[in-house]
Amino acid sequence: QGLFVESGGVSVQAGGSLRLSCVASRAMSSNYCMGWFRHAPGKEREGVATIDSDGFTSYADSVKGRFTISKDDAKNTLYLQMNSLKPEDTAMYYCAARRGWSCTWSEAEYDYWGQGTQVTVST
Repeated sequence: QGLFVESGGVSVQAGGSLRLSCVASRAMSSNYCMGWFRHAPGKEREGVATIDSDGFTSYADSVKGRFTISKDDAKNTLYLQMNSLKPEDTAMYYCAARRGWSCTWSEAEYDYWGQGTQVTVST
């Protein structure tokens, strides 16, 4: 299974900003959906944001207006800009990809996963 390398996770104060990056080891075909998921202790892993091949994005209600997902196909890189961070955003963040022309929120349908990067938001 192909992997991605996430970076950018760090401890930050509430209200601060971070930009996460996910670099693919190789270019992918055009029919892939990319997404960010997060997993906090004691909680189920949840979808944060997705972006399809055409750049159409979707966001979890909890992050709308605060997070922005984007990608640079030429650099094989996925980004997550995180603003106005809250303590409840503390989690391990993973990038993932699935084969298909559209995105879903079901983690079971994603084929490739990175190792994750830890984001900790202090009160």
